[in-house]
Amino acid sequence: MNSLQTKHVIITGGGTGVGSAIASAFAEAGAKVTISGRTAQPLQQLAAQLPNTIAICCDVTDRQSVERMLEQARTEHGPVDIAIANAGAVDSMPFSKISADQWQQSLDVNLTGTFNLFQATMAQMQQLGWGRLIAIASTAALKGYPYVSHYCAAKHAVVGLVRSLALECASKGLTANALCPGFIETPMLDRSIEKIMQKTSMDRSQARAVLNKDNPMGRFIQPAEVADSALFLCTDGAASINGQSIAINGGEA
Repeated sequence: MNSLQTKHVIITGGGTGVGSAIASAFAEAGAKVTISGRTAQPLQQLAAQLPNTIAICCDVTDRQSVERMLEQARTEHGPVDIAIANAGAVDSMPFSKISADQWQQSLDVNLTGTFNLFQATMAQMQQLGWGRLIAIASTAALKGYPYVSHYCAAKHAVVGLVRSLALECASKGLTANALCPGFIETPMLDRSIEKIMQKTSMDRSQARAVLNKDNPMGRFIQPAEVADSALFLCTDGAASINGQSIAINGGEA
């Protein structure tokens, strides 16, 4: 396993949920960590708990905001070696009720945010001859789900982006991959459960059962499982894993 002690990792959506778990894992492995997101408080609270970690507010849908964040991050921690596009958002509704604005918002956060981070960091990685581009996608990048067609479309596009970048970067010491977890035990999952409860007569246990019924293991994915997979992609043992969409879903078909 290569040392992460000299590596600088950027994690968008890094203040809570999966982003928080990824930040913790990389900090514990000795990396220099920059977490970003739109809300300062959770970022600052997490950064205060982790070694060699800084928090910078950023809106991934705004390229200038991303560039400002990266300028500050590089001043503090040096060149970016690992870019993890984790920021994302999802809401559910029938396709017929998705407005043009809601469609665009899903693309902006889930797809354009990934584009902005990767394009703003890739050139320097190529100059240095080593880098890792990791998109936190979803099983919604691999299959369709009802009532989240805008989210599925955006995440499928993220996988296409990763596959193309993998070919462009393969000879330059970079890899690009997507991690595709199923339903993860995070605040986002809690909001989905609350919405099911509001719209149906289900209690919390029934709503949870609806969401984890497709996982053969009968449970939700844990944030640490995604974090450990991201760590692995930055090791020497994963040097030839490139352009992959890695399902973390307990065997869900």
